Amino acid sequence: MSIFVREVSLGGDGLRVAVKDTIDIAGLPTMAGSRALAGAASAADHAEVVERVLAAGCRIVGKTTLHELAFGVTGINDWSGTPENPKWPQLVPGGSSSGSAAAVAAGLADFALGTDTGGSVRIPAACCGVFGLKPTFGRVSRRGVMPAHSTIDCVGPFAASADMLMSAMEIIDPTFVRRKIEAPRIGRVAVKANPSIERAIAKALAASGLDSLDVELAGLEAAFAAGVAIINAENFIGLGHLLKTGRVGADVARRLAQAGTVSAEDVAASEHVRTDFTAEIDALLGTCDVLVLPTMPDFPPTLLEARTDLSAVGMTTFVRPFNLSGHPAATVPLLAESGAPVGLQIVGPKGEDALVLAVADRLSRI
Repeated sequence: MSIFVREVSLGGDGLRVAVKDTIDIAGLPTMAGSRALAGAASAADHAEVVERVLAAGCRIVGKTTLHELAFGVTGINDWSGTPENPKWPQLVPGGSSSGSAAAVAAGLADFALGTDTGGSVRIPAACCGVFGLKPTFGRVSRRGVMPAHSTIDCVGPFAASADMLMSAMEIIDPTFVRRKIEAPRIGRVAVKANPSIERAIAKALAASGLDSLDVELAGLEAAFAAGVAIINAENFIGLGHLLKTGRVGADVARRLAQAGTVSAEDVAASEHVRTDFTAEIDALLGTCDVLVLPTMPDFPPTLLEARTDLSAVGMTTFVRPFNLSGHPAATVPLLAESGAPVGLQIVGPKGEDALVLAVADRLSRI
């Protein structure tokens, strides 16, 4: 399995941690799964999240592979390797943090670190049947994380349980404090998803005994499009120069070239959408504690299917809007009647990451 681009043994004897190869570890190059960065110099310093992991006595077991340059959602990478989805080998592992999700699903790490710019923690977590969290934007340090500048990217953890996600957050975010909630008010966002996915989520909510209210997010579609525009613009600024090397994989090179066509006017319009959508979510969360909706609108594609659509951007329809708004969002693994993986996404108020994980823990104990 091409989970690790490099296996290491660094730190104490505590929890085993895998780290996505967009996060600096001193003495190792950060190559982001790209041949274009194969000659990169080793990082001089640890990223701040790596410093926190080591300070907590954890042992870093390896740097994980990913969808090249963290710019794709299938996890397919023919240069650094495509991790096998440990539970569903015929399906994509999801991306971009494919190796981090696979490492947890395979039991090779107690928790893993990834990054989420447009669903890149939540998508692979859902594909591989593990838990994942995109924290509130700006809550977890991005110092030492590629790309250097982003208005939407977050470092987030993967784990096999909500409890371990909370442990990971306590390590990488010193302000994180666990909380309990007895009867959260749940707003179930109306979306169009595969009926089997909708049934799995309805079953989980019913089994929890928690009341839920059907709610609408009118700006979801516009927020998805705006999120695509902003990630494209920011990725081109940070990574577009790599096209000149001629060493970027074909699928990502095509996407980067397209990203270069996003205009300043497109970005400005997307920022207006960001403002409006953020206000819409904040207002909705004034009437309920958390929002729930599928992590993905359909089941993960097979590896064969994904190679006919290497962008597979539709997989991020329900996750990318919350990168735009900056709200914390977690995914809880469920199973459809067929045994296929389903993700239940939980979104909460900004700064209420502990609430989101408390609800995730509650919904996973059914």
